[in-house]
Amino acid sequence: MKHRKFVTVISGLAMVATTLLAACEAPPTPPSTATNQTTKPETTVPAGQTAAPTTTTALKETPRNETMYINGLQWGPPANFNLISGNPAFPINYGNSRELVYETLFMINQLNGQLEPLLGTKYSWTDDMTLKVELNKDAKWSDGKPFTADDVVYTYKLGKKYEINWSSFWTYIEDVVAEGPNAVNIKMNKTTPNKLTVLDSIELIPMLPKHIWEELEKKANNDLPTLRKEINADPVGTGPYKMYFYNDQKITVVRDDNYWGKALFGKLPAPKYITHVIYKDNTAGDLAFKSNQVDVSQQFIPQVWNMWKDGAPIRTYLKEAPYYLPGSMPSIFFNMSKKGLDNADVRRAIAMSIDYKKVSDLAMSGYSAPMQPSLTLNTSAEAKYVDQNAIKPLQWTTDVAGANALLDKIGAKKGSDGIRVLNGTRLGPYEVECPYGWADWNASLEIVAQSAKAIGIEIRTKFPEAPVWTNDLQTGKFDIIMNTPAGAVSPSQPWSRARAIMYSKGVAPLGELAFWNWGRYKNAKADEIIDKIPSVSDEAQLKSMYTELTKMWLTDVPSIPLMYRPWVFHTVNETVWKGFPAQSDGSNIPPQITIDGAGFKSLFQIHN
Repeated sequence: MKHRKFVTVISGLAMVATTLLAACEAPPTPPSTATNQTTKPETTVPAGQTAAPTTTTALKETPRNETMYINGLQWGPPANFNLISGNPAFPINYGNSRELVYETLFMINQLNGQLEPLLGTKYSWTDDMTLKVELNKDAKWSDGKPFTADDVVYTYKLGKKYEINWSSFWTYIEDVVAEGPNAVNIKMNKTTPNKLTVLDSIELIPMLPKHIWEELEKKANNDLPTLRKEINADPVGTGPYKMYFYNDQKITVVRDDNYWGKALFGKLPAPKYITHVIYKDNTAGDLAFKSNQVDVSQQFIPQVWNMWKDGAPIRTYLKEAPYYLPGSMPSIFFNMSKKGLDNADVRRAIAMSIDYKKVSDLAMSGYSAPMQPSLTLNTSAEAKYVDQNAIKPLQWTTDVAGANALLDKIGAKKGSDGIRVLNGTRLGPYEVECPYGWADWNASLEIVAQSAKAIGIEIRTKFPEAPVWTNDLQTGKFDIIMNTPAGAVSPSQPWSRARAIMYSKGVAPLGELAFWNWGRYKNAKADEIIDKIPSVSDEAQLKSMYTELTKMWLTDVPSIPLMYRPWVFHTVNETVWKGFPAQSDGSNIPPQITIDGAGFKSLFQIHN
């Protein structure tokens, strides 16, 4: 997600933030990710590696009317273009189904949650344990060699051989086997089958050319640290663009006019070049965007409506507030063992006290729609899974009077200092924390603390450095803490979010590292439903199960969503390029910054 200041984090998607991280025993995905960044982070290069050597010391210019400029994805000199490194530069970043150079088998569409064909033409479950993926026979690598099932098998198995970004899928996969040159069978692990996670893999894992990477492995003597140091300055991919130029000021890719996908899309992408200029900070990026030097902005722009007040051809996907489609729900989590906070009515009262409109207006610049508490986002892709009428009686709104009445009812009496006492326990001070310098989160937690005062609960903000926050989150060393549960658009939503919030199996006790369910919530029935959902395909049954799960969550309140955040901040300037997707334009192209998932299709729609 996006913050005014960023501390180095690992990248990830829904399952990376929950299930995958558990298998990797890595830190949980913080609310900002390198692939989804809107503000300048501290520049880091992996140990033992320097920034990628520049191709030349002079800027290499390209015609403006042939070049699409983007910002907000790269904040410092590129270290490498190596997917294995863990820190690849634009446009090779792992995690958002980025399709410019390396393509995925399918593209995720944020509008409906569907997977659309790319390198894969279709997929089907041939039995309860095997997903068959059929491949596009036209697909070729940029060096002209055919893309085949062997490449798919090789790419998947790199994650089995080495501990890399997609290794954790092997918790759920037993084998990946070629069925001729144009089909593969992904066989699930018999002890840990999970269809949703396997579907995540076919839209998330970028395909690598076996004939190139086998040679790189040999060069590195199959040593992962050595392989990570490979710059991969001229990556061979199946995508429509190849590396053209980079230095510490910008990165440019050039269209491959022999791109195999011309047969799939009916044409080549409109921009001959795509360039990411490396701006020093958000202010510089915003100024360039306003002055027509950037076409697609992926930065947090405060009060974006001011950008078009003077008639500038700048717009967001939605014409009116909240301007951006929601993609995640940053939330606060309660330590379920903390006296006072172990009471569901106290947690509900805190939820009812929060001024969500103020959170949206002050912390999010109005980009968060009115809060409708649920395990699902209020989007076409997710809301269909829950019976909205059934959960409505349990949903809360900002209601200070109602929160006070609830606390009065359970016998929480105010002391002389105005703070309530329940069964001998003073309701505060409780600390609520998130990393220092994440200004939008910091502001939202100040509002939470202010709101709680009005109902006689004392909450104080705590903003440690990110490593401290990460340790507190994982070990349960907190009263209340902020994090994003499974914050990405994927086939596994809303299951992965429910799992991150409520699933207690495999969660270490307080004091030990946990990678989901950080508050240690326990509900055997919730565990049972979460276990069962990945094996269910009937829509009516899924709706019933998610509705029951959401009712449990609304009743027990182990977490409280504070805001809806965009997956990406898709803002466009149509001075040079026109025809970017917009709501109700009939294109079914999502606002995924023209390069992520099905948003990639907009490159074939825009024009001068």
